Amino acid sequence: MQNTLKTSVSFDGVGLHSGKPARMVLHPAPANHGIRFKRTDIALGDTMIPARWDFVERTALCTRLVNAAGVSVSTVEHIMAALAGCGVHNALIELNGPEVPIMDGSSADFLREIMAVGIERLSTPVRAFEVLKPVTVEANGAQATLLPCDRLKIDFNIDFAEEAIGQQSRTLDLRNGAFARELCDSRTFCRRVDVENMQANGLALGGVPGRNAVVFDGAVVQAGDQGLRHSDEPVRHKMLDALGDLALAGGPIFGHYIGDKSGHSLTNTLLRALFAEPGAVREVVCDAVMTARLPGQGLIWSEIPEQVRQAA
Repeated sequence: MQNTLKTSVSFDGVGLHSGKPARMVLHPAPANHGIRFKRTDIALGDTMIPARWDFVERTALCTRLVNAAGVSVSTVEHIMAALAGCGVHNALIELNGPEVPIMDGSSADFLREIMAVGIERLSTPVRAFEVLKPVTVEANGAQATLLPCDRLKIDFNIDFAEEAIGQQSRTLDLRNGAFARELCDSRTFCRRVDVENMQANGLALGGVPGRNAVVFDGAVVQAGDQGLRHSDEPVRHKMLDALGDLALAGGPIFGHYIGDKSGHSLTNTLLRALFAEPGAVREVVCDAVMTARLPGQGLIWSEIPEQVRQAA
């Protein structure tokens, strides 16, 4: 069955790029509502923004949603990953500004608080998207692919010149609470030179190395007093982002995602190609066996990481 939250839950922080205070409140929603954002700081016009691939304005640094009225919300990927990882299919997300609070740069705070208030099962079956044939997109030396699979799997490969990152690869089956155990606490990261460039252009103004982002400068890692939470935290965060971006399909996906140096924009391009290609995907009503394979099923509280975790 579809799920929502048992009660509302709020988050206060700052926007990663704007640096401005941000308050977000997640509310329960009925079956087939899906995930929608609402800007509470705008009084007139259409302030509702569906969390769906065809509302994405593709950018390299984050995922930004824009409705037909031009109302937007950005950096949605971490909360979308948390909702998918908890198995939440319906929620109304109110925001008092244009950006989701970055929290610690991962999805862990979102996941902990969602699970703390609890998940409510509704009486309507989950509708999901089953990939039927391979779809691949490429851009600027990066590639993203979706293959048929009876569950959601993510393979990811990154390759950075920074000595402290280098080449990292990881594969994960998202069943049985794997998102909470393996990915949810991995923080956003960037190179020192990128931070300087972004801030010179009025971006990353809320980023604080070690507090809500990991910064790499050659062999130097700025990750806070506890250091990296995983030895391969960067590739794990890329997988977290991919889950959040795939959650914009409008429902869970049964497919095998393979990302090679890909990012937000390319994953959205992949979803657009998937839904544009005749016979590449079909919508299915999940039975109990299919639902058991979805991310969020089998998640238990004891597997959610503590607020600070050193590299394993």
